[in-house]
Amino acid sequence: MDLTQDSEEIDRINLKSLLKHAHIGVVIHRLDTSIVYANPTALKLLDMSYNQVIGRDAYDPSWYFIDEYQQKIPIDAYPVKQVLNTGMPLINEMIGQYSPATREVNWFLVNAYPEVGEEPGDEGFIVVTFNEISARRHLFSYRDVIENTRDVVIVTDAEGIEAPFGPQIVFVNRAFEELTGFSSAEAIGETPRILQGHGTDAACRQRIREALQAHQPIRETILNYSKSGKPYWLDMDIFPLRNQFGKVTHFAAIERDVTDQTYYADQLSKRYEDLRHLKQSLEKLVSDKTKELRDANYTLQRLALYDDLTGIPNRRCFLDQFKKQCAMADRYEKLVAIGMIDLDHFKKINDQYGHDAGDAVLKETAQYFRSFFRAEDSFGRMGGEEFAFAVLVGDAEAAESMCRRLVSRFAEMPVTVGGQDISVTMSAGVYVAPSPNQEISIDDALRKADAALYEAKKAGRNQAVRWQK
Repeated sequence: MDLTQDSEEIDRINLKSLLKHAHIGVVIHRLDTSIVYANPTALKLLDMSYNQVIGRDAYDPSWYFIDEYQQKIPIDAYPVKQVLNTGMPLINEMIGQYSPATREVNWFLVNAYPEVGEEPGDEGFIVVTFNEISARRHLFSYRDVIENTRDVVIVTDAEGIEAPFGPQIVFVNRAFEELTGFSSAEAIGETPRILQGHGTDAACRQRIREALQAHQPIRETILNYSKSGKPYWLDMDIFPLRNQFGKVTHFAAIERDVTDQTYYADQLSKRYEDLRHLKQSLEKLVSDKTKELRDANYTLQRLALYDDLTGIPNRRCFLDQFKKQCAMADRYEKLVAIGMIDLDHFKKINDQYGHDAGDAVLKETAQYFRSFFRAEDSFGRMGGEEFAFAVLVGDAEAAESMCRRLVSRFAEMPVTVGGQDISVTMSAGVYVAPSPNQEISIDDALRKADAALYEAKKAGRNQAVRWQK
């Protein structure tokens, strides 16, 4: 009886059983990095079948490993390649396996070592073992925190920051989508310059660019524009993000909408400045006046874009928004619907209840528009009791249906004037561009929408009519 042969057979059987029932993943590579064995735990952790794993090597493009800083790991940094390149074991390295399909990451603590063959010509193997540590790494989801904060969060690449193609956006949260009207899919791959317009301060943009080039944090207040062209002010903090080697790989921006604060800043600032003027020197007085002028400039820009009574975009701002809507319609193959709205018998309200009551009706009408229209829609006060809107639609019937809902819901909503509910209705006319790529004249579109509005009033008011040839 050959006791040595029996002992080797027992060792082989025990090792096979041990690997099969082990609670850690075990993968064995040849020296060309191809896989010759994976135990059941490894297959489960990698979410792959035995046939999918065996024969696969480190150069397979479907592997997607990341380091603890969310950066994709190059092939030479894979555990099997590190051992091959250095001849030394790899001990307790944290690696994540990223799934592009689910956008989820499984985290592993990895060890690897060379197994040298005992017989001449036996090249040996690389043994890689790993434990799943996802639960330990994700005690809570940072993504949930970022997604549910009310502040806007944007992350961009640190490479290629120069216009017009960089820096590219790689992440935005829900607050960004709600404020700007751009979805995450629309924003990722674009540059933050899509939010800037003719009113964005050039000096502010230059300061931001210089800070990014120097990899320095910066805080600025900047004027941006939503997808539909609505202006808003942001208090913005930008700071660099570094990987484990200290290299700046991304920039993050935490932004807060301060439009209302900016709009009223001149009144608060003036009272504050009046108190300071009593005891400050001429040099300080000059500095205070400079700040007062800056605050006044913010206010003037706000007044130039928004109606003073209702707080919604004025005629000038609406016309600018209409141009952006036309550009978005061309980009997304949509139709532009432009509508004119007039409050029915508004003069009677003024005559019966007074001009203060008329102003209250206009304010409640504006508030109704804020609740009715979507973030990507445009609307504004054209003057008096006349309003306008511009929206993107799939077809003319959708625009007409939307316009009817706008009128009917308003008629059902009581308007409170001096503690008394009164009934107010509106009439609307809408014109829809016949094709997505047709160049639209704003004057012609408004004229046709106004003609449809006239037909609605002629037909008895409190209704919507679509302009047709």
